[in-house]
Amino acid sequence: MKPYVLLNSAMTVDGKIATNNSSMKISGKNDLIRVHTLRKEYDGIMVGINTVLIDNPKLTIHKINCKKSENPIRIIVDSSARIPLDSKVLNDDAKTIVIVSSKANKASVELLKEKCNVIICGSKQVNLKLALDKLYSLGIKSILLEGGSTLNFSMFKEKLIDEVSICIGSKILGGYDSKTFVDGEGFDKNDCINLKIKKVEKIDDDILLKYDVIY
Repeated sequence: MKPYVLLNSAMTVDGKIATNNSSMKISGKNDLIRVHTLRKEYDGIMVGINTVLIDNPKLTIHKINCKKSENPIRIIVDSSARIPLDSKVLNDDAKTIVIVSSKANKASVELLKEKCNVIICGSKQVNLKLALDKLYSLGIKSILLEGGSTLNFSMFKEKLIDEVSICIGSKILGGYDSKTFVDGEGFDKNDCINLKIKKVEKIDDDILLKYDVIY
């Protein structure tokens, strides 16, 4: 068994989610409220280590009224245990799980264990299927994935994403090195991920698209 996974993101009209070295505000105020409302509905919120290193997010609910106890569990995929110990996701605003591989530096892992729960899955890279199985056994039945382009690709590749909601902001970013919604090695043209559209909604000057993922 695995948790239900909703991938939620925002991208520009040309498919970019960030510059090559920083995040950017893509969608409007009401979409941000929607995202924080979503966070309140899920057991866990998952990102990759690159998101933590670049943005240093809190990954808590703060755009709407919320009790501290209602924050989802923060889940960080970090194969090499590179997460800085002063990262905001390691504060006491919510519980945090860092998922590492067995190649992670043992001293770093021991220091992390003083801050949060650490799960070891996989040898060189995090085994995402095994990780989600372990998360499910810990009572995490639903995950809001707010990953960057690398984690998004890996989760699609392992067929772990059930649903996609993406807000298309009315902006053009461009840039050879700008981050796209999904990158990685890509799929063969005959094996690309198929989606079934569920809903189209206008939010301010943005468009929200909701899809089921078809494997």
